[in-house]
Amino acid sequence: MKSILMIGMGKFGHLLCMNMAELDNEIMIVDEDEERLSDLLPLVTSAQIGDCTNVEVLKSLGVRNFDVCFVCISGNFQNSLEITSLLKELGAGYVVSKAERDIQAKFLLRNGADEVIYPERDIAERAAKKFSSNHVFDYLELTDDYGIYEIPLLREWIGKSIRELDFRVRYQVSILGIKTGEDLDLLPSADHTFEKEQHLMVIGKKKDVDRILHRM
Repeated sequence: MKSILMIGMGKFGHLLCMNMAELDNEIMIVDEDEERLSDLLPLVTSAQIGDCTNVEVLKSLGVRNFDVCFVCISGNFQNSLEITSLLKELGAGYVVSKAERDIQAKFLLRNGADEVIYPERDIAERAAKKFSSNHVFDYLELTDDYGIYEIPLLREWIGKSIRELDFRVRYQVSILGIKTGEDLDLLPSADHTFEKEQHLMVIGKKKDVDRILHRM
């Protein structure tokens, strides 16, 4: 459980808040618009109406006391930039700011953001990867070169164990888990024998995973 400050409760802020609350984090939310806060009140520890470009408003929040401060403002990059900078000036430990374009990310990082997230871009890339292939059931990009993929078994793997296939050496990817229906077996032993209808969660370079996919 962490102590979280979230500034800007638009669509992304709402979704992030709900997911953070499900994980039992202590959350303070802040927005200029009271209506954006009302439906989240049962989920959070505290809520405040205020303009966080005002340094006095930010001071009143005690930003040093939070493990992570999220700047989730959409549509007004100037405000997002100012708030990010002020948070660091006031001693915020870790600031995560939302960006919509690469140029925004550069400015945010130069002005105090410890990390920048691109929710719209990330969703678009994940959807493109998933729906462009008949054999990728889910996908998470880690870097430009590495990702986590959910893929079906090659026919030749069925009935053989991970050890027998010498999987890591032969395919240059690592198995994180094996899905059977909705059940996920994380970090299976080398003696696990593949069964029909199972899916693999693998991590590796995109070029190595693509090499497997081309054989399906």
